[in-house]
Amino acid sequence: MPQAAPGHAIGELTFPEIATRLTARSILCLAVGSIEQHGPHLPLNTDVVLAEEFTRRIIARWAATLDLWQLPTQTISLAREQEWAPGTLSLSVQGMTAVMRDLGREIARSLPTRNLAIVNCHGGNRGLLEALLQDLRADFGLNVCVLHPAIWAETMEAAPALPDIHGGKIETSLMLAIAPHLVRSDKIAQLKNPPQREAVRNTILDPAVSWPWTTDDKRIADMGVIGDAKTASAEFGQRLLEHVTEMAGAPLKQLLER
Repeated sequence: MPQAAPGHAIGELTFPEIATRLTARSILCLAVGSIEQHGPHLPLNTDVVLAEEFTRRIIARWAATLDLWQLPTQTISLAREQEWAPGTLSLSVQGMTAVMRDLGREIARSLPTRNLAIVNCHGGNRGLLEALLQDLRADFGLNVCVLHPAIWAETMEAAPALPDIHGGKIETSLMLAIAPHLVRSDKIAQLKNPPQREAVRNTILDPAVSWPWTTDDKRIADMGVIGDAKTASAEFGQRLLEHVTEMAGAPLKQLLER
């Protein structure tokens, strides 16, 4: 399991050190993952592993110019689309809202900074987190943004033949680079031909219409996977990690300017 950035984990400080190590310009980084199915080849904690590793790398890369600190990871989030699969743990919309609001209140109460960057590695959280940004700012005075590493990762290559939504080339490549011992590579061959591209685009990616969908829908997924895991590689995963780490610098700097 990826560890927190050395010397920059809030949980490793003592309470007197909070006042001496953090300032009003410090940026808190909250990794948000999910415990959910990722096909037969990736573990339930894939999004947690990715969120923590991206956060650790971002802090290590930008520590010289930005005072970044890693908060304890939020490991369980909003994964209703995966509830058909054993092992998936999902909060409700109300539960996720309550957790994030409580975290916002506690950050504002107990820490000397109001700067918060949420590193979200589960696509199912995006809509709710975007709505909650308004609450975190208006109700608790936080200066906050959400980083979505998967979106930056998608810019690394031309659009794939099949949209890479869940458990496909990107996530499998990242796990091969970060935690290859957790990837059941022999199970990838079980995945059948990709489902209908148009069904994926019309059900998930249509910007004009939103639908409830789940990854047990055979029109859009195979064994819970939407994407082509067979094309994944550790080398591609390493390039994705480096790309996302560099891309994070600009919005973090922008956060301090707001």
